Amino acid sequence: MRGWTSRETISTATSNLRALPRSCSAVPRTSGRMKLLWAALVALALLLPGARGSETSRTCIFQSLSESERGFCRGDLEVIYPEVGDVSCSYIPKCRGYRRRLSRDWGPPRVRLPWAQKNKKYVLVMVDPDAPNRAKPLHRFWRHWLVTDILGSDLRVGRIKGKVLTDYSRPRPSRYSGYHRYQFRLYRQPAHRSISLSPEEQDSLGTWDLKDFVEDFHLGHPVASTQFLTKNYKD
Repeated sequence: MRGWTSRETISTATSNLRALPRSCSAVPRTSGRMKLLWAALVALALLLPGARGSETSRTCIFQSLSESERGFCRGDLEVIYPEVGDVSCSYIPKCRGYRRRLSRDWGPPRVRLPWAQKNKKYVLVMVDPDAPNRAKPLHRFWRHWLVTDILGSDLRVGRIKGKVLTDYSRPRPSRYSGYHRYQFRLYRQPAHRSISLSPEEQDSLGTWDLKDFVEDFHLGHPVASTQFLTKNYKD
């Protein structure tokens, strides 16, 4: 996707499904009744949002977000995890243990903005607006990562180096809380302005007033944003 991983596009009535690389999504050639059975299984998968089969499934399909959810994804911001590549604007599939590994194993993703201005600085925010669940987000926003003073030249190659105000925290949605959105917002940092968190903000990750933070430091609107959805890997 976008130059980071080689994936095949599945030609179906819904163009928002993507297959993993050939080595991860090999499907044996079939004929006759087996083809009909395979088509029925694919059709069933299309009807289930985020459905990708079991953790041991040989075929791993990524589903893009709905049109309303995709509206948040702007500016070609890429979020790149090991093995799966760019997960921007998609569900994290359960197959091959990806949700489990996202929650337990993988560290911070590479975040890339191909058109970032080399000599400008940026602020990266990662939040969960659905804590503890989307129906009652009492702890919105839950801060997962906050880095300032990121040079555009580093952003262009997906290297997040800067002043870390909040260490990266893996997505770990609670069981039975449904899908959570994990949002990445990238702001251009005003020149000669130092950004920090208040003592109260440092003491708590949840119920963070993102709007006040943005207004206090005159960050304006994000220059790029994206999100992915996942849920507890045991669900």
